Amino acid sequence: MESQKNTCSRREFMSTTAMGLLGYSLMVSVDADASTLSDAQEMKDKSVGMMSRVKENPKPSFSQPSMDNVLLDCDVLVAGGGLSGICAAIAAAREGAKVVLVQNRSRLGGNASMEVKMHPLGINPQNVGFREAGILEELKLKNSVENPDHSWAVWDCMLYDKVRCEQNIILLLDTTVYGADVENSLITKAYARCDLSLTNYIISAKQYIDCTGDSRLAIEAGAEVMTGRDGSEKYGESLAGHFTKDEHLCCSMMFTSVDVGHEVKYTPPSWAKKITAEHLKFRDPAKWGFNYGYWFLSFGGKLDTVRDMEVIRRELLAILHGVWNYVKNVAKYPEAKNRVLDFVAMFPARRDTYRIAGYDIFTQHDIEGKWAERSDQIITVGWPMEDQPSDGFYFNGKPAIYGGTTQFYNLPLTAMYSKDVKNLFMAGRNMNTSHIAFTSTRVMNVGALAGEVVGNAAVKCVRENINPRQLGTDATKLNELRQKLLKNGNVLVNYKNEDPDDLILKSTAWASDCANSTSADNAKNGITYDFKDEVKNRWQGDISKQPELTFSWDKQVEISQVRLNLDTGCRFLTQSEERGIVAKMLAGAQPETLRDFDIITVDENNAQKLVASVRDNYQKLVVLDFKTVKTKTLKIKCLATNGDANASIFEVRAYS
Repeated sequence: MESQKNTCSRREFMSTTAMGLLGYSLMVSVDADASTLSDAQEMKDKSVGMMSRVKENPKPSFSQPSMDNVLLDCDVLVAGGGLSGICAAIAAAREGAKVVLVQNRSRLGGNASMEVKMHPLGINPQNVGFREAGILEELKLKNSVENPDHSWAVWDCMLYDKVRCEQNIILLLDTTVYGADVENSLITKAYARCDLSLTNYIISAKQYIDCTGDSRLAIEAGAEVMTGRDGSEKYGESLAGHFTKDEHLCCSMMFTSVDVGHEVKYTPPSWAKKITAEHLKFRDPAKWGFNYGYWFLSFGGKLDTVRDMEVIRRELLAILHGVWNYVKNVAKYPEAKNRVLDFVAMFPARRDTYRIAGYDIFTQHDIEGKWAERSDQIITVGWPMEDQPSDGFYFNGKPAIYGGTTQFYNLPLTAMYSKDVKNLFMAGRNMNTSHIAFTSTRVMNVGALAGEVVGNAAVKCVRENINPRQLGTDATKLNELRQKLLKNGNVLVNYKNEDPDDLILKSTAWASDCANSTSADNAKNGITYDFKDEVKNRWQGDISKQPELTFSWDKQVEISQVRLNLDTGCRFLTQSEERGIVAKMLAGAQPETLRDFDIITVDENNAQKLVASVRDNYQKLVVLDFKTVKTKTLKIKCLATNGDANASIFEVRAYS
């Protein structure tokens, strides 16, 4: 979302932090001058400097004399800083909630970070005609413009910047949630620790969101969790019987290499596996290239993918170096002759650990069409069901089995909250699904969208003093949540804008030019996506004519905000170094996106006023706030795109 009022001045926003929904407080135990503690200083600033010494001990009974104790009171605690946690925290913060985001690594992004380098995947826009929107689209578009060479370091910094610039978020890196207090099925406190800063955190929130992937917060709170394959008999899923019941998808480790322009020798470590052509008959490295790989370097599905992490790490490193030795010294691929490893992940990227049990579990049947019968549909996502053998790299067969042809589906809210803990949401690979459904919902774009959903849902629960179950079973409240998500640019197939406060819905639309048989009315029909090869839900006009899209009312209305949902193309877009993925993308601003435009009002006396002027835009959702004006006509004057011959707008909204 591009807001013309939203700038990030580190110290300017500190005076406004009390404007949040309910507010948080921070109390820090300090033995030295607080000015020497830079992280604590920023946290103090964000909480308007309220400090006092903490007498309360953290949860463990054993002595920890070196640890400082910090109490945090907030509206929403988000545990886990992958894409799902990032989107949850940003969504909640933008709704005015005070948010604490806890991440157990030194950087945000989870598997989609420099630490692992796995590209986020989801809907295939080239097949469907649209891709995911909302906060995830905002991140992708920013990355495409500011990081055209697909640097993981730049991507990671962008994610950090996005979170840090949200004034309502306290970010705790290198911090692990390890405990929870529960009373009457409600979490009252969560416990987290950062050993690098010798700090224990005792965090009180009204709503909690588990985006850890491993369901750590849910487990500590006593929620029921599921793990491993269910077997075909449990839910009657046709795809559930291919692999052994109770086992898991494996973990993986990635590597990257660079061509240095001259031959590079490679000497494998003594513990590297001896890899032969037999190991790779279904896993040809040449098919995937040698700069980035390989998702099929996997292991651990027959083990405990959490508690056996060290065993899994050692084996994956042995496999990875064995495969690279095969590439360099056994098969001697000429394309790899000048290549040297420049990155080897040291952390096993987890696919499959624990899923949090909720009501009415989401299964293969839902993905194959039953989703359309659910009353609590909330967001459109997509990825094929894709089970993988628990033997991983050592499986003597294809490394994945794909099921079905479903390109997209709507996730229900019931996939995103616990049945046991009344104030616990979840987003990511730990959602309430069967194992087979999980093989689709586990991918990061799905988790990111679910994160935005639960971030908004958590704030609604705080504001209205309800719990997730009450929200999910109340048709009116649920539709209000849908409308909020649509307003923020998200796609929800079969639902459209019905916001009673949107003045554009009550207007008459007209355009000075219409291209490709489109109509001005398309920009107010409430739908912000088109299927492949369609232009039913967007207006287009020849940009060389500087077309105007106009909305008029019989009587004057008051307007102080205009929101535009623009066309950003339907290409594949993600962060990746994989050769085949990069080839599908167009770096930079997407050509279809309206770059330069003016917003003009015309009052009952025919007096025109320029209320907003936008230049160099590349975002899909543009939110423009200005002083309230009275007007009978609103004009969007299109001046330039980022390269396309037509201006293209999916939706315009206006609010008083």
